[in-house]
Amino acid sequence: MHAVAAQAASDRGPVTNLPIPRYVSMKANEGNVRRGPSLTHRIDWVFKRRDMPLQVTAEHGHWRRVQDRDGAGGWVHYALLSGVRTVIVEKDMLKVHARPDPSSPVNAAFELGVVARLGECTLDWCRISAGGHRGWAPKSSLWGVMPDEVRE
Repeated sequence: MHAVAAQAASDRGPVTNLPIPRYVSMKANEGNVRRGPSLTHRIDWVFKRRDMPLQVTAEHGHWRRVQDRDGAGGWVHYALLSGVRTVIVEKDMLKVHARPDPSSPVNAAFELGVVARLGECTLDWCRISAGGHRGWAPKSSLWGVMPDEVRE
């Protein structure tokens, strides 16, 4: 019984009590990525893409350990992050449909690497928007949403 409780507790951040892992996005245009959770730790690199989705893998005080779609990451101050959900299109010329149905009309096609705002999701589809276009895309073609995640 204790093993189950410990497993459930470890799936939540000790600071925010939010699920770990979870997705967030870059609030700032630029954010230092540090080797550890404090200003005294070395900056390993800088994320330079506002709205880029990131996966939170750990929390410590005001710091969140994050990684991008390539697995690169480190510790970022929480003030640089936003709860606004975005995704990266992982398939070139991804067809975005009027409804979560591949036979429904195509509203637009998004290029590989486009960062789109994430809306509602079913088990297999998510509603996304970018550049004034919106529609439904297969979840399997997006990075920044959990495979089993359903959003309303």
